[in-house]
Amino acid sequence: MFIDSATMEITAGKGGDGIVAYRRELKVERGGPYGGSGGKGGSVIFIGDEGMSTLLDLRYNKVVKGNPGEKGKNKGMYGANAENTYIRVPVGTTIFDDDNGKVIGDITENKQEVIVCKGGRGGRGNMAFANGVIKCPDFCEKGEPGEHKFIRCELRVLADCGLVGFPSVGKSTLISAVSQARPKIAAYHFTTLQPNLGMVRLSDGRDFVMADLPGIIEGAHEGAGLGLQFLRHIERCKVIVHIVDMAAVDGRDPYSDYVIINNELKEYKMNLANRPMIVVANKMDLPGAKENLEEFKKKVDVPIYEISAYTKENLDALLYKIADTLDSTEAFSLFEEDELDVVEYGLEEEKKPFVIEKQDDGVYNITGDKIRRVIEMTDFDSDTARYRFARQLRAYGVDDALRKLGVKNGDTVRIYDIEFEFIE
Repeated sequence: MFIDSATMEITAGKGGDGIVAYRRELKVERGGPYGGSGGKGGSVIFIGDEGMSTLLDLRYNKVVKGNPGEKGKNKGMYGANAENTYIRVPVGTTIFDDDNGKVIGDITENKQEVIVCKGGRGGRGNMAFANGVIKCPDFCEKGEPGEHKFIRCELRVLADCGLVGFPSVGKSTLISAVSQARPKIAAYHFTTLQPNLGMVRLSDGRDFVMADLPGIIEGAHEGAGLGLQFLRHIERCKVIVHIVDMAAVDGRDPYSDYVIINNELKEYKMNLANRPMIVVANKMDLPGAKENLEEFKKKVDVPIYEISAYTKENLDALLYKIADTLDSTEAFSLFEEDELDVVEYGLEEEKKPFVIEKQDDGVYNITGDKIRRVIEMTDFDSDTARYRFARQLRAYGVDDALRKLGVKNGDTVRIYDIEFEFIE
């Protein structure tokens, strides 16, 4: 089954907790803290596999969790880092953050790796907090949680040239005639439901990958039929081969078909209309094709290659034209300029570490990524760790911000799942 899109929930591994331990050798006086730090959590990494051609495996693997790091050990020993989790995907897979639509990675090579979610760092043991002031700390850190994301994977076939056109214009017949690809071909009308790839080899030693792309209909760029799903696979093609049924077997007008397909390519987001296009008049062996071609040439001022995919007439000339065009065409960027991240050098305003909102019930609610991270890494079973947490909040400016909002003694302050009573 050909599956070219999938959504997943990914959670990287949590870092291992640090521990509280002390040195207790017989002849070591006042041994001091000896608790080691936890190991790093395992990341979730996507890796390209040229042997795969579908995202079917991801459809049945909706939730992926990374391996947690090992806890710290006595005698100052670190916990072991967790092994990363690797997910194999076909070459040509683009990975998006489903929450904001940003591109996480684009896998275009075999064994290329993209880190989708990073594992959390290990929590520090009490040995790491020892200094000139705190000589024997009795607290440690919990491991940092791994990154959590909802992602969307889209597969865009890797092909040098793509065959486009209305259903039943002869795309499948053409690719089967020039390569070892064997798509479904029949005497009745139907449309291909999945892309087919074929390797075309020329007598001069050149070769290229041709894609038989599913038929496009009017309104495809707006999602009509399976348009968006089909148009996606043209995005990586350097050259577009536009097949027109010049015999008008279905009773359609060849010129109208040509205009409709070009408009769909133009309206699609990837500037497909700006790519080199080779126009092919197919089914020239059938009655009426030559007359239709004469009328077509009066309305279209572009070179037209006359072929019959069924009888294999004039296919060599077409293939050499495709190869010559590929040789002179640079690869196109997959994403438009406004979708790419632009690096601007200079001072940037630092993101606020927290946001405070007063709820209708009078509770002051505090949120923020930095504050959440501090909470998740604090061991609230330890009095010393709780005091350290209060100092961290004060250092971030939480106390001053609450006072500006009018907080009073005894008011409730909520930070995610934890509630505190404000005391001056």
